[in-house]
Formats: sequence, structure tokens, C-alpha cells
Amino acid sequence: MGKRLIQQRRGRTQTKFNSPSHRYRGKVKYDKNTENHEGTIENIIHDPGHTAPLVNIKLENNKKLLSFAPEGVKVGDKIRFTDNKGEIGIGNVLPIGKISEGIPVYNIELTPGDGGKLVRSAGSNASIVSHDKKKTVIRLPSGKYKTLDSSCRASIGVLAGGGRKDKPFLKAGKKYIAFRVRGKQYPVVRGVAMNPVAHPHGGGSHQHVGKPSTIKRGASPGSKTGSIAAKRTGRK
Repeated sequence: MGKRLIQQRRGRTQTKFNSPSHRYRGKVKYDKNTENHEGTIENIIHDPGHTAPLVNIKLENNKKLLSFAPEGVKVGDKIRFTDNKGEIGIGNVLPIGKISEGIPVYNIELTPGDGGKLVRSAGSNASIVSHDKKKTVIRLPSGKYKTLDSSCRASIGVLAGGGRKDKPFLKAGKKYIAFRVRGKQYPVVRGVAMNPVAHPHGGGSHQHVGKPSTIKRGASPGSKTGSIAAKRTGRK
């Protein structure tokens, strides 16, 4: 049958392929019960599991939570968790429906109450484009537009840690370690460069796939490589 593919092995709960939990300071998400609360930044910390720095926030009720640090904040600054349109300030958390067009935001919820899923890497930000009755359109860092429920929350500002990619790795070993910290695969070898025993695309007298690279959704794990259930391929 051949050896298991790398993506098959990654699917198992083995330490080598898991993102180690001890490297994360904690879950970075919005608390459901922080509406109309104010918190104070107690500390700015580094988290190996995230590219952006984090802040420790202490609320008025002595509850503590972790959040991403925006550019321009310092220890002692206040962070507001509110639904008041007038509370536009760096780091404040509001529903995107209450944020004016053009304002940069980060750590945006995909569905109301999920704690924040989009735009969480260092130096990134999305922007509010337009509002409808119950929907808000945002522009993601990739340039794509996404329509979300207006009650989804987001933080105002630009995530700190910008310019992280400007410094070159210089050595493959450094990049390997940086990826390994977060449980990511590096280097990624092309399937056509492998032997037939190691990958469905491998082998042949020259490097080519040799068959259609689009595969159905229900394919077995041993053959599920290439473009999976692609609606279309190639350039438009």
C-alpha cells in the first residue's frame, strides 16, 4: 500500500504534529459577560503561540482576561467593553454595527459570541466598509470583503507587532523552529517530488502529477491530495 501521507500522519493526535498547549498563555477571546464594563491594562506580555503581543486586563469586578494588544497602548490604559457608539477608542470592544465606516478593527467575531476569530496576527487590521439593517461589510487584510452579523464584536485599532516579517529568517533551521513552536509543518515537500510509495503524485520520468489533480470530497485519506472538491481550477 505504501507509507502514510504526511497529512494522514498529521491527523493523528501525536505530539510532533500538535501545537503544544504549554506555549499558549491562555485563550484569547471576548468574555460573554463583559458588556458595559471597563478594564485596566495591567501588563503587556509575549505569547510564543501568537505573533501579536497580549495584554492582561483587569475588569472593575476583579475578573481578569487576555486580549491582543493594539498599537499605541501602554500599561495603565483603560479598555471599554461597550455597545455605545460614542466609545470609539483604541482597544475598545464594540459590536461592528456600532463602528463607523473606515475605522480599523481586529479580532472580529464570525458569529456573535464566539470570542473572536478573524484578523488576529501581528500588524494586521480589517476595516468597516458599510452597514445594512442587521449586516455589516468588512474588508479583510487579504482584500476580500465579508458580510457579518452587525452584533459581532471587534476591537478598534491595528494589532501591535507590525513589521514582524521584515526581519529575514536567514537560516532554514530558524524557520523550522518558528513553525515548530506553533505545531506547523516546515518544510513542505511537493508531492510530485516524492516517490510513488510516499504520495499519489510521486514518481515518473519527470515531475508531473500524471492524472487529474482534482479529487472528490469523499475520497479515501490515502488518495485525498491536490484540489479537494474544487468547483473550478485555473486562471479566470
